[in-house]
Amino acid sequence: MKMLAFACAAALFGLQGCATPASELPKMYEITDTAYRLGAGDEVRITVYGMDQMTNTYVVGDGGTISLPLLETMPVEGKTPAEVEKAIADAILAKQLVLQPSVSAQVQKYRPFYILGEVQKPGQYPYAPGLSVTSAVSIAGGFTFRADKTQFAIQRKSGQKMVKGQVGPDAPVLPGDTVTVYESWF
Repeated sequence: MKMLAFACAAALFGLQGCATPASELPKMYEITDTAYRLGAGDEVRITVYGMDQMTNTYVVGDGGTISLPLLETMPVEGKTPAEVEKAIADAILAKQLVLQPSVSAQVQKYRPFYILGEVQKPGQYPYAPGLSVTSAVSIAGGFTFRADKTQFAIQRKSGQKMVKGQVGPDAPVLPGDTVTVYESWF
């Protein structure tokens, strides 16, 4: 009997590190770079004036690239639409397809965000500009009765790595973010 009690206590002690409450996470500070950066799943409308065969809506693939006719596959993940415009114009110039290319890139559809934890309907939802944690919770059907309504976590891709940090209810949610609503202990 003592051995069983010891085994249970050891198992509970070992499981303490499995769930990280938001209060133990570092605070995620406001992002200073407010320019939107493309990622897998975004739909981008590329317009190349005078080259109708290249004008189309493209989906950024899992590898972070788009395939344009007459050009090679182009990496666009992590780039702003303005950077994509310049990269396409430079590629057109390099192939001498047009002397003065004029390119436009606009995000047509953002990749989704995800919400987990103590919400009525956890899952994947379409992103809309200006989304906050509070509005994301509302989209997911609101809080459960167990939810901590003051501390949340966001997991976000920053460059080539994923970062996770503690945020408040007014923190911005970006496309591709995973929002976690924790359980309240009281």
